[in-house]
Amino acid sequence: MSLAQNPVMGKMAKSFANVNTYVHKGQNVISAKAFNRKDPNTEAQQSQRAAFKLIRELTNRFGGILQVGFPQRPEKQSAANMFMKLNLPAAIDFTGENPVIDYSKLTIAKGSLTNVDVMSASFANGKVTLNVATKSDWHKVDAADKIQIIAGTTVGRLFVGESTRGSEAELSISLNVAATEASEIAFVYLFVFSADKSKASNSVFVALA
Repeated sequence: MSLAQNPVMGKMAKSFANVNTYVHKGQNVISAKAFNRKDPNTEAQQSQRAAFKLIRELTNRFGGILQVGFPQRPEKQSAANMFMKLNLPAAIDFTGENPVIDYSKLTIAKGSLTNVDVMSASFANGKVTLNVATKSDWHKVDAADKIQIIAGTTVGRLFVGESTRGSEAELSISLNVAATEASEIAFVYLFVFSADKSKASNSVFVALA
């Protein structure tokens, strides 16, 4: 950096080539720009942007389901923002060449409500079937609670169904899915929400047999 006081040049306040000029305390100041700038497009930054895009696409895909899944959240936080906060980077697998969603770690619902237990899960003839223990005899469990089931295919289609918890100890829930093989189903989730949608349970990733 150098200082200049030249009546011919007057006040300097422009940049050119690799040089900055400005006036400081009545004196012209000339300084060189940084030769090596940080690369704004490193592999790590590209990976982070790709991960953000994956979660953003899922946010749009789940849509209104997230409103049901995250009813108990800070007043100024939207369901979409909560979904992104919980899953980025927690549900991203960075071990491969490109980041991918780890569906087993994805959270689509979170809350204090008592969930059901999945005893078995299977896919046959275009139908996902879950057998669950309802926990209807547990303290403060409401038979009017709803059980939400969500399945997504590898081509991006989403299928949603629900059933009432009821008062029986066990319950079988089925959901029709446009798929011919279990390998075509990318994920299945289940969670419970109250009849007035003011509460929800944590979501559960369901592995198909």
